[in-house]
Amino acid sequence: MQNSTVAIIGGLGKTGSRVAERLEARGITVRAASRSTTPSFDWQDRNTWHQALEGVSAAYVTFQPDLAVAWAAEAIAAFAAAAIDAGVKHIVLLSGRGEDGAVLSEARLKAAGVDYTVLRASWFNQNFSEGAFIDGILHGKLALPAGDVPEPFVDADDLADAAVECLTNPRHRNQTYEMTGPRALTFRQAVAEIALASGRHIGYETIPIDAFITEMTAYGLPQEATDLLHELFTQVLDGRNSPVKDGISQILGRPAKDFSDYANQTAATGIWSIRS
Repeated sequence: MQNSTVAIIGGLGKTGSRVAERLEARGITVRAASRSTTPSFDWQDRNTWHQALEGVSAAYVTFQPDLAVAWAAEAIAAFAAAAIDAGVKHIVLLSGRGEDGAVLSEARLKAAGVDYTVLRASWFNQNFSEGAFIDGILHGKLALPAGDVPEPFVDADDLADAAVECLTNPRHRNQTYEMTGPRALTFRQAVAEIALASGRHIGYETIPIDAFITEMTAYGLPQEATDLLHELFTQVLDGRNSPVKDGISQILGRPAKDFSDYANQTAATGIWSIRS
């Protein structure tokens, strides 16, 4: 693929940036595409799609805000058609586990006629260090509407390694993989492991979903975002995704990273240290 260009749709995101970095290290030309890149890419402005896809042989695709939203499946179908018209031969789609909307989007991609690989991912380890949960960790208490349902958190670096393997190895074409970590933990247990690794006292509180949504609305999140959070914490996090799957090992031939290894490695960077 050294003479090819791979588009990373969502190229500045948690996994997209990692995929881009790994492809470039292999000497593969990458075109990161998002609303803030040149050329830009906006899921809600299809006029931006052609320039992002022109001359591209394959694409790694993350959808914003989430494949669970009502208009995602139709957008994925339209994107696949545009990709085919541009000459794209293979699309690797980051999907969500247990999301009805994600399943619809996957189906539209598979029906489009382009080679695909679907990576269904759990919640990322990095949500605690690069995403929405870091503020609670730094303040010494994380409060979420998540009780005792275990989740097999997956590491974003594992996901990126797997995506690169799928983009560069034809044996993964037209396959669907379930991407999880090697064990399931509750959010409370995950926070406890972070506390142990960082040498800090960090509490966890389960709060009602309505109180959480009210708080997020007060922070200024639009209704589409709060509706998505409501679905993730009430439907997706209902136990349906608790089973551990072997997608990482199927693709990479090695075990997925354990949450404790993630916690220890991340704590060593100092990102969870109390800041003066």
